[in-house]
Amino acid sequence: MTAKQDFKLEATVEPKEVPKRVAFIKKETSALVEEEEEDLVMSYPDLLWRLLIGFEILVVVLAVTSLLVDAPLEELANPQHTPNPAKAPWYFLGLQELLHLFPPLVAGVLIPTLVVIALVVIPYFDINIKRDGLWQKDARATFVRLTAFVVLFSVVLSFFEAVAIIVPTLLVYAFMVLPYFSKKETGFVGRLARLSLAEWIMSWFVLVAVTLTMIGILFRGPGWEWTWPWQGIY
Repeated sequence: MTAKQDFKLEATVEPKEVPKRVAFIKKETSALVEEEEEDLVMSYPDLLWRLLIGFEILVVVLAVTSLLVDAPLEELANPQHTPNPAKAPWYFLGLQELLHLFPPLVAGVLIPTLVVIALVVIPYFDINIKRDGLWQKDARATFVRLTAFVVLFSVVLSFFEAVAIIVPTLLVYAFMVLPYFSKKETGFVGRLARLSLAEWIMSWFVLVAVTLTMIGILFRGPGWEWTWPWQGIY
């Protein structure tokens, strides 16, 4: 003999009837990082020996090159004759090119200061523990913000006719948005999709620095005017 029972399901949103749970997190509690299985290589001897071999090969190549090819040295310095153009050492030519594009206060003080501050702040501003790609979270909003920033940045640079910065910026932007339109997860596009924002910013910085330096080395002639390398400068 079985008894018939009626069950009644009730739902309530009364605050007093909703269980509450409180979690206490101490300051020294570290963020939870999911462990991933990765191929590990010991730094010694695997990495160290490869670095030593590469270093020795580089030394040999430089030694042979210095024996076979003369350095492009100019004549002795003449204090009564200033060369035209007067170029800084190659590692400062990027900064000298900035001085040509922007006012001295902007190129010599403001931009280097902002670059140093950015290198310090960006790792804390973009905390990406899981190394998520740029487009893995809210891709549409990311695309809108990125496009708006690039357009505004390019417009500001256009007032200074800074083509040497606009072109690398648009090139990096094109590679950044390629995974957004392609939707591929493998191959070259897949590798681009896995790059984080910090990696893209660093890539842009390196590309702009190399572009400005190469322009200063190869394409600046008398009066710091644009001159092709084959026009007798070298």
